[in-house]
Amino acid sequence: MKKYKYSLWMFISAFLLFSCSDDSVDLTPGNPALEVASQIAGASFGENLSFVVNVTDNVPLSTLTARLFFGDEKVSETVIRTKENGAYDVNLPVPYYKNIPDGIATLELVLIDTHLTAIQKKVDVPVTRPRYPYLILVTVDGSYPMVPTGNPYEYAATEAFPSTDLPAYIKTPAQLTYGNEITFGWDAGQITEGSVGYIPFLSSQGGTYSVTFNTKTYEAAPFFELTINGQRMAMVDKSNFRLDLDITQGEKLTVEGIGNIADWWIDTDFFTKVSDNQFTFTPISGKYRITANTVLQYFIVEVLAGNDVATLQPDGSGALWVIGDAVGKPSLANEVGWNTDKALCLAPIGGNKYQLTVVGGKNIHTESINFKFFHQKGWGSEFSGDNLHTTGKLVFVGTGGDSGRDSGNLGLVAGVTLETDAVYVFTVDISTGTSNATLIVEKQ
Repeated sequence: MKKYKYSLWMFISAFLLFSCSDDSVDLTPGNPALEVASQIAGASFGENLSFVVNVTDNVPLSTLTARLFFGDEKVSETVIRTKENGAYDVNLPVPYYKNIPDGIATLELVLIDTHLTAIQKKVDVPVTRPRYPYLILVTVDGSYPMVPTGNPYEYAATEAFPSTDLPAYIKTPAQLTYGNEITFGWDAGQITEGSVGYIPFLSSQGGTYSVTFNTKTYEAAPFFELTINGQRMAMVDKSNFRLDLDITQGEKLTVEGIGNIADWWIDTDFFTKVSDNQFTFTPISGKYRITANTVLQYFIVEVLAGNDVATLQPDGSGALWVIGDAVGKPSLANEVGWNTDKALCLAPIGGNKYQLTVVGGKNIHTESINFKFFHQKGWGSEFSGDNLHTTGKLVFVGTGGDSGRDSGNLGLVAGVTLETDAVYVFTVDISTGTSNATLIVEKQ
């Protein structure tokens, strides 16, 4: 099959050359030959595979291409211009990947001449994951040696680190003959080779503790280990841990791994507290994303549709979001504003109704408000004064113009101020569809 492709290529090229020129062109097939002159005993992940290839031909040569395959996947390639017969040095990177076992890689060499005659040779190359005498933990303030623990590919630095919060990346020594220094850092929420982004190591105890890393699996510690009903929350960054799960209304959720959870703010729209670390889920059954924010010390809950945050559907089902001024959770210190990343998801309480509970002076300003309801967590469809109505005496829905608010934005009725520490419940009823929604605001 390969010979057929090369012959067809020669035929097409020859046809084009003769078609574009009146000159006679010699495309007599050449006789390329190649020989690996130096022994290839094997290589380590992260090395450069270096060897010498002797090439000859009876016509001028063109290129020598070296490719490395892990199974059927090409992982590395280099092309060398071969101007004349002779010996050529080849340097081919052997990439360092997560979870790749030791095994046999395939080296493919292709030599082609100016007459488009090609020859191919394949060589089996044993590849192994290197065992380093040590790694280096690089922090903001200094570096620390990480030594083998005895577990396969695991290394540890045990020190009296200056803080429980220890952003750092890890690098290898370049001790191999053709080796490269490899770094392991934080990128897109995970540890990745080639990155020097700081890994958000975070210890639950101060003083002396260990930082560990496995050069095969990329497993590392310490991180806060947070779980809900035994399911581990994934670390988004050092302040946020996330878990997507299906929850049944009334289901008990047990949170483990937060030592000071008694001090956390609990959102009553979503949870009823049973004990310090156990809560009953109050909204309707469905799929939700729970994010534990360890800095603000509260749980962010968002409705999901599949793996993405949900949007409001024409019949009123789905999710409803708040964006705007004078409202925030767990307090006004985290005011939403017009930052769509901080949009608040209302709790779906059934019957295509959605609920937002706030406390005067804590979650909502008492003298002025200016937020509105959106169909999605971001800009796009939103409720206006034409399709959202209220008859309450506390809050009005702006209609633009002289109403005092842009269309759909909420404001306090003239002369009204909210009471400090009083609880207010905003309920949006979309049971008749998004073209005729009703807002009810009640003081509890």
